[in-house]
Amino acid sequence: MPVLNPVELVTPRLKLRWMDERDIDAHYAVFSDPLVTRFWSGATWTDRDQSVQAIAAIQAGYAEHSAAKLGIELRATGELIGNAGLHHFFEQNRRCELGYALGSRHWGQGYVSEALRALLGYGFAELDLNRVEADIDPRNAASGRVLEKLGFKREGVMPQRWFVHGEFADTAFYGLLRQDWKD
Repeated sequence: MPVLNPVELVTPRLKLRWMDERDIDAHYAVFSDPLVTRFWSGATWTDRDQSVQAIAAIQAGYAEHSAAKLGIELRATGELIGNAGLHHFFEQNRRCELGYALGSRHWGQGYVSEALRALLGYGFAELDLNRVEADIDPRNAASGRVLEKLGFKREGVMPQRWFVHGEFADTAFYGLLRQDWKD
């Protein structure tokens, strides 16, 4: 696994930073929104303690160098509006997985693309990754467009991979190689 040191990535409108206890309420607001979790692989949060536990797990990932989940903060206001992270590092193969979520009231403003562009740049340049993978529910067309805009290629579908929200859901796999990354 790569050595993950505290990092802050700054874009024109955003700051991506390590998350801590100050983020519990904002993180809960994101994952307690059924619109956000509609295509997520888990249930909508119903208790603030779920966010407390999630922040603790995020911090454990930092300490173990197994995940770099960064909070997405608006530079203008300091408001935490989501997160984006690299996790499941396979050091020998220099690859990992990408995950992200954004509060629904901030959708459609280009924040996810802006945040992921910074995070992917960090992954390829600083963590020496060769490949980044993402999996999404294929019904989440907006997420697919974001990945494709960043250069990801759709590589396949696994039918009924998840059972969430009382139904089976497929997974669409995407991959981005360093050679195809256009910073």
